Amino acid sequence: MNPPKYPASSVTPKQDTLFRHGRSISNEGSTGIAAPREGLQAPFRDGREARSMSNTNPIFGPRGSSLAQGPPPGSFSSDLKTMTMPRTVTPRTEQGPFFADYRPQDNERNSEQRQIELRDQISKETKIKIGSENLLEALTSKNAKQAKDQRTRVEAELGSSNRKIIELTSQLEEEIGRSKRPRTPPRNRLSAIFHGSPMKSPRGNDGSMQDENPAVEESESPTFALSEILQALENEGLPPDYYVERANRLVDLLKKYPSLKYDLAWPIFGLRVQTMLLSQSREVVAAGYRVTRHAITDRRSLQTIRRLNTDELVMLSLVKESKANIEREQALKFVRAFLDVKGGIHEISNIVLRTIVAIAEHHEDRLRNISTLTLLELLVRSPSKVVDAGGMASLTQALLDGSYPGSESLASAILFLFDKPNDRLHLKSCHELDAAFTVFTDPIVVHSSEEKLKASASVIIALLQSWPGLYSVSNDGFAAIKGLLLSLAYPSLLARDLILDIVNAVLQIKAPSWSSAFLAGRRLTTYGRVANLNKEASSSTAIMPEDEEEPRISLNENYLALLLAVLIQSGLPQVLSMLIQEEAAESALRRKATLLHGEMLNLANRLLPQKYSASLQVLSQLVDPDDFRPANTSLYQISMTYQIDSVSRTLYRSQAASKHPFDARTLAKQQSTSLVFHPTKQQVDYDMDEIKFRAAIVETQILNHANFLKWDWNLIEELIEGPLRNPKRLNEAITGTKFLKRLLGFYRPFKYRFSGALNTKLNQRYVRAGVSLMKTLLQSNEGIAFLWDSKFLRQLGECLSQIDRTSGFFADEPLFSNWRTSSTLTGGYFSLLGALSSDPKGLQMFERWHMINISYHIIDLRDRDDLVELLLGNMDFTLDSHLRVMLSKALTASHKHIRIFSTNLLRKYAIQAPRSETGSQSPSSVCEWAISLLVTQLYDPEVEVSEVAVQILEESCQWKSHLEYVVSCRPQLDHLNNIGAPLLLRFLSTSLGYQYLDRLDYITQEMDDWFLGRNNSYVTLVEAILSRGFSASLSDTSQSHTHEPSLLQKHPALPPHFYRELTRTKEGCNLLQDSGHFDKFVATIRDTWTEHEDQEAMTKLKGCLWAVGNIGSMELGASFLDDSDVVKWIVEITEHSEVATLRGTAFFVLGLISRSLHGMEIITEHGWLTATDYYGRSIGYCLPSSLGAFFSIGNQPQSAYTGGFRSRVRGNPPQPIADKDPIHARILDSVANTGNTVLTKKAAGELNALKTHHLEAFSSVELYRKVRDMLGRYRFHLPVRRFVLDLFNRSVIREIVLDEEESENESVRTERPMGSRPRLPLS
Repeated sequence: MNPPKYPASSVTPKQDTLFRHGRSISNEGSTGIAAPREGLQAPFRDGREARSMSNTNPIFGPRGSSLAQGPPPGSFSSDLKTMTMPRTVTPRTEQGPFFADYRPQDNERNSEQRQIELRDQISKETKIKIGSENLLEALTSKNAKQAKDQRTRVEAELGSSNRKIIELTSQLEEEIGRSKRPRTPPRNRLSAIFHGSPMKSPRGNDGSMQDENPAVEESESPTFALSEILQALENEGLPPDYYVERANRLVDLLKKYPSLKYDLAWPIFGLRVQTMLLSQSREVVAAGYRVTRHAITDRRSLQTIRRLNTDELVMLSLVKESKANIEREQALKFVRAFLDVKGGIHEISNIVLRTIVAIAEHHEDRLRNISTLTLLELLVRSPSKVVDAGGMASLTQALLDGSYPGSESLASAILFLFDKPNDRLHLKSCHELDAAFTVFTDPIVVHSSEEKLKASASVIIALLQSWPGLYSVSNDGFAAIKGLLLSLAYPSLLARDLILDIVNAVLQIKAPSWSSAFLAGRRLTTYGRVANLNKEASSSTAIMPEDEEEPRISLNENYLALLLAVLIQSGLPQVLSMLIQEEAAESALRRKATLLHGEMLNLANRLLPQKYSASLQVLSQLVDPDDFRPANTSLYQISMTYQIDSVSRTLYRSQAASKHPFDARTLAKQQSTSLVFHPTKQQVDYDMDEIKFRAAIVETQILNHANFLKWDWNLIEELIEGPLRNPKRLNEAITGTKFLKRLLGFYRPFKYRFSGALNTKLNQRYVRAGVSLMKTLLQSNEGIAFLWDSKFLRQLGECLSQIDRTSGFFADEPLFSNWRTSSTLTGGYFSLLGALSSDPKGLQMFERWHMINISYHIIDLRDRDDLVELLLGNMDFTLDSHLRVMLSKALTASHKHIRIFSTNLLRKYAIQAPRSETGSQSPSSVCEWAISLLVTQLYDPEVEVSEVAVQILEESCQWKSHLEYVVSCRPQLDHLNNIGAPLLLRFLSTSLGYQYLDRLDYITQEMDDWFLGRNNSYVTLVEAILSRGFSASLSDTSQSHTHEPSLLQKHPALPPHFYRELTRTKEGCNLLQDSGHFDKFVATIRDTWTEHEDQEAMTKLKGCLWAVGNIGSMELGASFLDDSDVVKWIVEITEHSEVATLRGTAFFVLGLISRSLHGMEIITEHGWLTATDYYGRSIGYCLPSSLGAFFSIGNQPQSAYTGGFRSRVRGNPPQPIADKDPIHARILDSVANTGNTVLTKKAAGELNALKTHHLEAFSSVELYRKVRDMLGRYRFHLPVRRFVLDLFNRSVIREIVLDEEESENESVRTERPMGSRPRLPLS
């Protein structure tokens, strides 16, 4: 079973986001923890194998046997398993008739588990597929005959992986759909558990377990059943399985009738619970805790339970040895159930909490992880309670040694305290989180295990990706960050590599697609992808008009700019240059540092103001700019300088067009104004002479070999995209040689060469060459005539007719069968047809071979979604043809999956930038056609389809002309509620849209809604987006980044704000002025900026900050800033507020204000620096002129930690409690000495001697209470607590729990003590 991704189910909603990155708390071995068991099963006993109560080992039912709709109170992760058998024995899952009938009816947790397993299998098969494709690519360089057998095996494995991926994907979709369907609980479920299942105990002959009718049980009153069970628990002297079985029935009854627990008669019910908890059988005690846990309702019930003296029993259970893990586990679950009750955290006694802290400090305890998690939850909800119990020391130690698997959640809990000043009082020095840096900065610890280093690296990433964490490590002049960077000097390859990964992760740098080859030692000039970057950038910039498209607002990049400035000031360029110049370092490590250095230069040039970035570009650490002479500069330094420059230029070209459209435009302008003209390879090849052309044709090997594996496909693609575009050379290739005839014959379906090739990454080059060939032939009359008369289209039309049920053509195995389209390149034929559909002549060929009619019939196929997606996904709908009608049919007449797919296809045409109308189909007319269809999709009966249409229309509305056309369509979005709200906000950005919404009376209602509450909701939304954007990890940095959507998800855009859209027009500014909302926002900021206690007031303050920032980001809205001093107060918040997250919000707001020209001038007047482009225009990022002053946050002075509070944090040594009896006084003094590590052994010997000579003293209730008070007041290790408590007789506990009076004439107790001569385990 895979470990869960989240911590215990008892994590409160407030901590749900806090612990969402926490790892599984299971730890195979000695530090694991028992799984939550929903049923304690009595063991099967028969004849001689029957055992006594004290020796009975329980069998626990699986989680699936629970009747609860959700996890019970206090339950935790299901992967924390208890060993109920020797470690040498392989545990088996209990199988029985009950499990066979009940397991198919898994709950939602099991459904999620199956989905996780299916995703893991898909990931595994995908890796096998990628490996097979890479191996096939490597085999192409070998001799075809020698590698034939190996190629056959690899292709077979690849085909098998493709089929498994399809099958597993289908199963995953079915499982997801099944989990979304409503579930109806089966009838007679309770009787199914109690009858015919291994949970039911065997019937005896004494009449104690009479045969009962299931129908009668179900028809009985729950109150009567409860009374019957409680009466059965009165019997004494029966075996443990009797009580366990009744307790299980009682729990199931409380689950089935939740309201029954509110009517419990606690005088009777409590007595039964006390009796079970005082049992000598561990299984019965565990069942007692479980019954009590399920009887909890509210805080009053917790108080009632505590009056049963359960604190004493829980303490005794938790300190027991590992062989009593069944009892200890249920006791800890019982304590954790307090967290699920409102106010229940205040009912956890200090003695119990001290015991949990002792378990968390004990490295060998199997309950350590869940105890640490319990302390984390308590720390967030009641920090003072954990500090009083001395829990901060154990949490800090767990963070230092990396023993807790969820180290990120551990750091997040401590960061939660660092955010507010009153919570920071609970931290001893505000440097607790620096322990994560010690693993790297300590020259001895740096050689620790890989797991410990990675755990600390994850904590550091979590710290640097949050405002409280960044402030906590930026004290003392960024000492912690500087120490981490300087640790690159230590000769530890693993530590160095992890430090570079940390920097990559916090700066959200993704490895380029060519990074693996570069790290392996290849040169940048050998990468095919890099050679085409300029072409891709130019094509991308063509759709980014400078005057209409507004740059996307990314708050994450604003934070990255600040973080990059911190790293630069902490010495990142210097340490990278040092590592690059270190000849003793590994070559791959130096190249990795070189790549990071190039990324740093690229980010600094794009995000930082000139004050921070100007000095970096000269590479002064490698070459002295004042004296650059070969005599003074080594050849190695010059080589490294050239390599950094090459990497920087490559990264700039590769990222400008894809990630940042504005930089792409700048790059295109710089290249267009360059004085040096560099002709491309295609331009040179276009004018190739006849001799070179014929030689190139021969070199392709098409004329020499019939085996297409021997053809030079790279040269073929160069010829197709170069000289063959020349009509003269094309005519020569058609009439003078058989080059084109054989090449086009390769694609004929009935030759089964292209159509029989496996669908692999390497074989996709055949598809690319075929698409280029179709486009090249359509550019000249000779090529059109050649394609018109070829057999290629005729055979392809015949193959398509095989799947058309009305054509009359049939085949046993059609070429476009489901298996062939997924496993072979048959699906690539639709890419070739898509190239033809972009030209009017190609559409005429469609009509000649009746492909249009066949396509209409393919759309109607309900069982071939794969074909419909291939057909629609590859067609070009730019021309006004039957293809558009076909797409309209798919948008309205197909089922939901195809409608969503077809709607997404319109994004390509709807977001085209308006350009001058050229040709028969201008971009504006194509865009209007797409927008009209999207508006129609708004009324689709499925909300998912409408949601996709709203998203695409919102993207399209970034251009004013598109927005006006959408408004002219007058869409009605009332039925979509909040889904259509972003699109309506877009309408406000134009006067036409404003008038349209004003007539609908939308603006005034929406303004009142935002002013009264939506501003606060906006704060939650933005913080969730930021949290998702900052969720980087070490694994993310090693994955190549090649997909555009993931880029947009990693830097999510700022959600639309009503006041931002309102101030785009003069009408909106006038309405805002008349409403007086801006003045009220300013007044709120001025009056409450010092607030740091009231969470509701701080949320309102943040909402006002976001409103002012969005208003000030617009040129028309920036005029409101002149009439008030709000920018001064925002700067005051960023520099002097005592709340870290509030400072961060104000920092983002200043970045928003700097986007407008007037706002940038105001921010500059207050001493802040703004980042600009090459033309002096702000890009929306601003930084303080002094980072040291910006990160100085008001920590409490050290004097605040003196006195009582300091003793609470560190813990004073135990002090004995006074007693008039000299023997008792000696015992108390020895118990106090056991808390001293130096005196522990001596004190243990004294206690054993005192028990030998004064046995009656350890039967005193008064002495026990004093020892108990001492254990609850001071810090004792877990073995010491167990040793001390085992000294007392069990009768003492019984007297305390049951409040029995001591007999006056009883001076010496004859009952066997809890442990005769206990031994204190010493390490």
